[in-house]
Amino acid sequence: MNPTAPNHSAAGQVTFLGAGPGDPGLLTLRAVEALASADVLIADPQVLDVVRVHARAQVDTPLQASADEASIPADVHTLRDTANLVMAAARAGKRVVRAVTGDPGLDGDVAEEMLACAKEGIVFEVVPGIAAAVGVPAYAGVPLRDAEGTDVRFVDARSADARCWSEVGASDATAVVSTTLDSVAAAAGELVSGGRKPDTPMTVTVAGTTTRQRTWTATLGSVAQVLKAAKVLPSADGGQPVIAVVGERSAAARRDPLSWFESKPLFGWRVLVPRTKEQAASLSDQLVSYGAVPHEVPTIAVEPPRTPQQMERAVKGLVTGRYEWIAFTSVNAVKAVREKFEEYGLDARAFAGIKVAAVGEQTAKALVAFGVKPDLVPSGEQSAAGLLEDWPPYDAVFDPIDRVFLPRADIATETLVAGLIELGWEVDDVTAYRTVRASPPPAETREAIKGGGFDAVLFTSSSTVRNLVGIAGKPHNVTVIACIGPATAKTAEEHGLRVDVMSPEPSVHKLAEALADFGAARRDAAVEAGDPVTRPSERRPGSRRRARS
Repeated sequence: MNPTAPNHSAAGQVTFLGAGPGDPGLLTLRAVEALASADVLIADPQVLDVVRVHARAQVDTPLQASADEASIPADVHTLRDTANLVMAAARAGKRVVRAVTGDPGLDGDVAEEMLACAKEGIVFEVVPGIAAAVGVPAYAGVPLRDAEGTDVRFVDARSADARCWSEVGASDATAVVSTTLDSVAAAAGELVSGGRKPDTPMTVTVAGTTTRQRTWTATLGSVAQVLKAAKVLPSADGGQPVIAVVGERSAAARRDPLSWFESKPLFGWRVLVPRTKEQAASLSDQLVSYGAVPHEVPTIAVEPPRTPQQMERAVKGLVTGRYEWIAFTSVNAVKAVREKFEEYGLDARAFAGIKVAAVGEQTAKALVAFGVKPDLVPSGEQSAAGLLEDWPPYDAVFDPIDRVFLPRADIATETLVAGLIELGWEVDDVTAYRTVRASPPPAETREAIKGGGFDAVLFTSSSTVRNLVGIAGKPHNVTVIACIGPATAKTAEEHGLRVDVMSPEPSVHKLAEALADFGAARRDAAVEAGDPVTRPSERRPGSRRRARS
């Protein structure tokens, strides 16, 4: 054994991790692995929420701060603060993840922390991340290089000296400048003083790679006037970081066709989804793919039936062979049966020999997650009526048992029951769960609903209309109202709401798609008219035309 080698047996390990410029989807696989095994998470406030979701629930986060405070400088905690925390945790044998915005080598001021670990013999590793100076231009539609090739120079305005500005100004390289919103005009002036022409194209991007992103196209000589005309300066938020790209590749004619991110149909729209987080998961993912920021607000709560004996008898009947079919009309029905199975120590094997029907794709997915592949899913409309269209009539020769178990909500309609009876089946119509109105959302959410803080709301049933208005108030008239079908639209109109979007099919995903089409048409109309592209919420009195979370 080398007597001069450091002893790692009692020490922990530190991972210096790049969390990227803001989009949670830009975390690397290695970063996610490191976060999952961390004992201590020390993160820049801008990326704390991005990385914390991948850490264990028990992870210690000494630097608690809100990632929503995007204007907090990266060096809000001094080197001594973070270095001391990192070193203390590592000395205690902990696995420490030190997460920084962008990339540790290019964006994060963590070199001194790495040197401190090396000096003390603490094992550390570096997980690179996507640097802001590279990721943000890509999201802004500004490729830094193309087939013609060019030099690219990266400049940090905080540390650039006169020689740096002179060298970059005198060259024809594409310059990527990291600065702040209220200092970008000064940086442009330095480049002009160094030799760049005032008419050199320039883009300025704030909150890059997030749904708050906004990019302005200007020139070195006009950038101050452009930001002032856009009413983003002067501003109390002037200290927030920006990435400015200087050079011909940032010209509007070249950038506009490549602006893939900010041109998404619902970019930056805050969309209210009146469903629970579990119900809204796939819908929210779809909205995010359109550039929206979904906000789930449960309008109903699910509770067990008041008299559980009927449900208990029916579940026992499944095991004893009482039923030929079981029909699930909602994800909640699957959940209720699954919970009852677990209570009795049963699993999906109890469905052996029983045919299983699901009213639609989401219910079918819930069954598959339970370990059950449904035998029948509507080929057309995903509803009780659609299920009946495909349901086979009872045949005494081929069906040994004539009974169907139908676990459902206490407020469900009789459509399916009546239709099954007409097809010759006996139905055990069992209340598997009760739906009650949910508690009101936080005051901030209620104020946003009534005050026009949301750009759109998706209503997936008449009950979601009634319940949302009941617990939170009526959405503001600038909010786009999207309804899943005529019955829901009628209820919305009865509550004084203007229906803007109607789904072509009774499907939540078709509803989201219809809203995206509406947003795209609205955007195209603004561009064709030469008007700025704004969100519906920016039309309300007193709203500011700037990026909002």
